[in-house]
Amino acid sequence: MEKYKAIVEAIKSAKNIVISSHKSPDGDSIGSSLGLFYFIESLDKKATICHADKGSLSLTWVLGAHDIVTFEDQPEKSIELFEQADLIFCLDYNSADRVGQDLAPFLIEARAKKIMIDHHMHPADFCDILVSETNVCSTSQLIFELIDKSGNLDKINEKIGTPLYLGIMTDTGSFRYPSVHARTHEILAELLKCGVKHYDVHEKVFDTNTMDRLQLRGYVISEKLEIYQDYPIAIMSINEEELNRFNFKKGDTDGLVNVALSIEGIKIAAFFAEKDGQVKISFRSKGDYFVNVLAMENFEGGGHKYAAGGISFQPMDKTIELFKSLIPKYF
Repeated sequence: MEKYKAIVEAIKSAKNIVISSHKSPDGDSIGSSLGLFYFIESLDKKATICHADKGSLSLTWVLGAHDIVTFEDQPEKSIELFEQADLIFCLDYNSADRVGQDLAPFLIEARAKKIMIDHHMHPADFCDILVSETNVCSTSQLIFELIDKSGNLDKINEKIGTPLYLGIMTDTGSFRYPSVHARTHEILAELLKCGVKHYDVHEKVFDTNTMDRLQLRGYVISEKLEIYQDYPIAIMSINEEELNRFNFKKGDTDGLVNVALSIEGIKIAAFFAEKDGQVKISFRSKGDYFVNVLAMENFEGGGHKYAAGGISFQPMDKTIELFKSLIPKYF
């Protein structure tokens, strides 16, 4: 309670507030950033959201998303924002390097007071105020708790609530992961009371497709899916040539790893996507199988027990070969 009140006092006394989140922003990083942005606005203060790069089209429909400053499009402005900031929010990441190698040095060197609000394990010690709740399903839920427990629940409205709903929904797989608790549903009820149109959020995220996107996903499922016989593991992969063949847009492959995990008997799924000379990896699991340590120790990544990501700078075949060699060790 006192920590949340201290954060609000820091907002009220700051002149240049920057809201940051991790590279390759997902629904929770965009949702928590915009939810906090509009809460700060309700306190008659101004802030700027600065991310490393853009989110996918399925996430950037939410009000204010197109006003987010990104290092990939505006590097000079991004640097200036961090240099002039006197308060920086670090949302949905637990280590400075998670904002990407381009932006991380300016975050580390910034003289501003830094506040981390996050739900990932093993937070690094680089912030002045730390809100780390690993048992909470999303950072967006923590932004709601900030508003509520600082005595500002009356400020919750549709503008604040819609991005928070987006963040909670996407980071919980539409409320089906074990991280969802009774408190999560209590918060969702409050968001609906303030006017959030939950059906509209679901439609814009999950039911808005292009023909290219559907054909790409169908191709991956029918042609690039591999099932292990000795382990409950499924692998999907796609290389850059194949992405280009289907006119790939950012976000087109989102959720495919969950399709692999949905196969009966599968407990671990991995999705490998080659782009710009590197292979991005998504891991998902369930039951007694955890993927975060594998991602952290071998693929410069990390995340949650059941949902993690990583990266490889080796060719696709070498990356998949490495993953396969690690299976007996981790599973």
